[in-house]
Amino acid sequence: MRVDETNLAGIVILTPRRFGDERGFFSESWNRQRMIDAGLDIDWVQDNHSLSAAPGTIRGLHYQAPPYAQSKLVRCGRGGLLDVVVDIRKGSETYGHWLGVELSFENGRQLLVPDGFLHGFVTLQPNTEVIYKCSCYYSPEAEGAVRWDSCGIDWNLGDTTPILSEKDAAAPSFSEFESPF
Repeated sequence: MRVDETNLAGIVILTPRRFGDERGFFSESWNRQRMIDAGLDIDWVQDNHSLSAAPGTIRGLHYQAPPYAQSKLVRCGRGGLLDVVVDIRKGSETYGHWLGVELSFENGRQLLVPDGFLHGFVTLQPNTEVIYKCSCYYSPEAEGAVRWDSCGIDWNLGDTTPILSEKDAAAPSFSEFESPF
């Protein structure tokens, strides 16, 4: 597994090896010992899977507040997406900075998102599936969101009108947000 650091401390891109032949490929998407060897010892407790039918679907920007904060390991099972994180760790040199990483079935990349970051994505292809591990169980009372268009993120939408949930459309802006991290 290749591990690539990013310009946001703690955000790591993981690219598992694929072993292929005429039938397709095999890939080990997660291996606890390989993660420990890479200094990424996280106890995953929940797997999530979402499907977005149309390109331009934005989900996020979401977080869970402590003590239910979640680290996530995000990958694309089908299609493609721009996965986005925003640093919301008080006192961080990169507070408010964002990073977008393209994840697709083809490139096989995964994004490790530690707690202390907003997380969201926009789908780039029809019928995009996103699969991610979480380090803490979902807790509705700890759930929070920041408006998708208030952090200066280039979502690469072009002329596409984003498709949002009512909750995401009504989320407070980043300037109104008080980080719990």
